[in-house]
Amino acid sequence: MIHEIDASLDLLVRSDALEGSGTEVVFEAPTKEWAGRRNSPTVNLYLYDIREDSNRRHVGVITDYGDDGLPIARREPLRYFRLTYLVTAWTQRPQDEHRLLSSMLASFLRSKTIPTEMLVGGLATIGAPVLVEVGRPPDARSISEVWTALGGELKASLDLVISAPMSTAPVLITTPFPEEGTTVRLFGASGQEDTRSPRHQAPAAEVVPAKKQAQVTRVAPPRARARKAQ
Repeated sequence: MIHEIDASLDLLVRSDALEGSGTEVVFEAPTKEWAGRRNSPTVNLYLYDIREDSNRRHVGVITDYGDDGLPIARREPLRYFRLTYLVTAWTQRPQDEHRLLSSMLASFLRSKTIPTEMLVGGLATIGAPVLVEVGRPPDARSISEVWTALGGELKASLDLVISAPMSTAPVLITTPFPEEGTTVRLFGASGQEDTRSPRHQAPAAEVVPAKKQAQVTRVAPPRARARKAQ
């Protein structure tokens, strides 16, 4: 799922924010060594935090049905995860970096969700919306701590949060009900055996054979017995 988010973001950034300008888009850690190797305009989307989006979590079981209306599998509801990216621009001049960041910010503000035509792989198959938030860090963590961990110098950046669904594999309930090969043996009042396919077997009440019906003794209620004795 994570690599599919990367691919979808790459499509969104190149087609909207950068508008085919030729600026490179990477997802590497912006360390001091990495920054020293940059020699062309670059936008970096560095993923530094992954956690479940508990606000979008649902409890229960979803049942999948086949074409015949019978249940075939059960699965858990979609689980959503928040992926937080550190978005930075790298050029020779701060003014150019700020222009790139401004273009990125405007693009993310326009895109409340990643457009469905830009979703790839399992994200496109699931069909659930992939939410986009920008400028709102998921917790109180200082961005300076992230830069310290990277070993680089603090610079202007955007916090981009993507809330994406992840589906669990369905668990099969049973194999389809067999069309042939399974029979139920029932005996009617005549004593003849009735053998039919379970799918065409009409519900039947319990039948007491005629020979046994004569042996059934009806017992009168206690009050009725008392009146008879008087």
